[in-house]
Amino acid sequence: MTPDVEGLIVKGIGGFYFVETPERVIECRARGILRKSGTVPMAGDHVEIRLSPDGTGFVEKILPRRNFLLRPPVANINQLVIVVSTCEPSPNALVIDRMIAGAEAAGIEPVVAISKVDLQDADSLSGIYRKAGLRLFCISSVTGQGVDEVEKILAGKITAFTGNSGVGKSTLLNRMFENFHLQTGEISRKLGRGRHTTRRVELLKLEGGGYVIDTPGFSSLDSSLFGTVTAENLACCFREFVPFLNRCRFTSCSHTCEEGCAVIGAVEDGIISRSRHESYKAMYREMKESKKWRKKERFV
Repeated sequence: MTPDVEGLIVKGIGGFYFVETPERVIECRARGILRKSGTVPMAGDHVEIRLSPDGTGFVEKILPRRNFLLRPPVANINQLVIVVSTCEPSPNALVIDRMIAGAEAAGIEPVVAISKVDLQDADSLSGIYRKAGLRLFCISSVTGQGVDEVEKILAGKITAFTGNSGVGKSTLLNRMFENFHLQTGEISRKLGRGRHTTRRVELLKLEGGGYVIDTPGFSSLDSSLFGTVTAENLACCFREFVPFLNRCRFTSCSHTCEEGCAVIGAVEDGIISRSRHESYKAMYREMKESKKWRKKERFV
């Protein structure tokens, strides 16, 4: 039998999935066959559903995903807006670059939004990511600078927002879309970070088409995204490295310290940001060390 209708899961809570169809949003449960196969529906999934006489439904099939994350559980993200503040909290280049690399590996377009430019200028930080060829916005939710420009890129796409606690993700979304009324938290000056205020994953529909999702802080999304990155594909996750990868003297070049490395040459020539290369080296060492420990554990 063919399903009654196709739709998009816009929210999942406690085993219930709310599926948006052309007519209405339908409350659904997942068919037992999905649970038995270990396939868990997620917000962002395109699904086939069958309707029940009482107006609810059952998710019969999850259509192929372009990508997905486990924490938070969300699928088919088109772009990831990485919000980082100029201050309170101060930006951490390694954390930002891990997020960008993870997005690149997962087939998600990374976008950098530097917030709180009304408190401190973003010239140095913005220069790093503009040089890397990434889409970048300098914003202030207080003055409104750059907010309209961010809003324009959301149309027709599923966009996730992420960033360290306190950088202003929810404040930015509230500034763009007053009807969302997302919770915002104060900065904890004692800890130097914000209180976690985002409680669940939900796709928020935009009037002009598309959806946004406010995600938890860096740590949980970081681990989910970064699982798709390996030492072997890491260099390709730094898009500004790609034109130089086949120009190195040695085919086995790690792009960390070798003589004749075209990537290192581009860093020294100012084509690639030194900050980005330092992040790359730190991630590469981390991955190689992790690989060594896994090998040791197999022989213990």
